[in-house]
Amino acid sequence: MATGNKLTHLDAEGRARMVDVGDKPQSQRTAKAEARLLATPETLDLVRSGQAKKGDVITVAEIAGVMGAKKTADLIPLCHPLPLNKINVSIGIEETCLRVTTEARTTGQTGVEMEALTAAGVAALTLYDMLKAVDKSMTIEGLRLLEKTGGVSGDYKRDE
Repeated sequence: MATGNKLTHLDAEGRARMVDVGDKPQSQRTAKAEARLLATPETLDLVRSGQAKKGDVITVAEIAGVMGAKKTADLIPLCHPLPLNKINVSIGIEETCLRVTTEARTTGQTGVEMEALTAAGVAALTLYDMLKAVDKSMTIEGLRLLEKTGGVSGDYKRDE
């Protein structure tokens, strides 16, 4: 997190530290993120028809994304553990990809952007893992924050 030109994850000597959010007021915070798994038409047809060898890959990946969001503070060293009020992961089948979209919500002293991003990344990685036997050429791309609300830095919405 940066305030002006100052990185707040660094102390006065330039060492990494967890930001102290103890004096910040609690507020409602939300974040939405996405990722895409590009795949061959044949792979997408397998998913669409439910014929993937490992079963219902979409449901498994959606659950994995929820689990990933819950583990964000364990995976990202300086993230605060957050009580998640909501984490939703949905996966749609598009013409050239599987699109993962996530929404996270908390009432707390710091934002949920990393939880939304982690959920999208873990869901995309799970899709890759479950489909790699039929398509090793898949590519995960476009992992990005779409929007966030709440907090001192205010709201953000990606311009398209």
